[in-house]
Amino acid sequence: MTQRPERPSEQDGFFWKTKTLEQMSSSEWESLCDGCARCCLEKLEDEDTGDIYFTHVSCRLLDAGLCACKDYANRSEQVSDCVRLTPDNVRTLNWLPPSCGYRLVAEGRDLYWWHPLISGDPNTVHEAGVSVRGRVRGTEDEIPDSELEDHIAQWPVRLPKRAQLKKPPRS
Repeated sequence: MTQRPERPSEQDGFFWKTKTLEQMSSSEWESLCDGCARCCLEKLEDEDTGDIYFTHVSCRLLDAGLCACKDYANRSEQVSDCVRLTPDNVRTLNWLPPSCGYRLVAEGRDLYWWHPLISGDPNTVHEAGVSVRGRVRGTEDEIPDSELEDHIAQWPVRLPKRAQLKKPPRS
């Protein structure tokens, strides 16, 4: 059986297709974030299998309505286990959501239609149902670690059907 030839990307020529992660400027790097805030959800790891389980509990610094950190510049000082994404670690972190712009670019894949770099609109990540907006049930300060297993959620590792489309759905 022969393998289908790869289709040329409509995104060829954009900086995330022409530069390595290491070659990107800091503003280019930051723009890879789609603003979904799924990485700001508390996660549990099964020590036996290494499986990662997302919860619908957020970091205490997440503004769940805006899907943005309340103190982005100082997040590592305020939250000791906050992971700053780098070109090195995005290639190895097993908990980045499958739709994460950093992960997609590191894997050589195209960004989805709802990514702000493609749509030109930071709200499309919310309109596509990808962000955590309206789905967070509490913060790490409100829900004790001992109860996190009761808050495991499947949606952070899945994409809504409309978000999986090649182009935005017609209004």
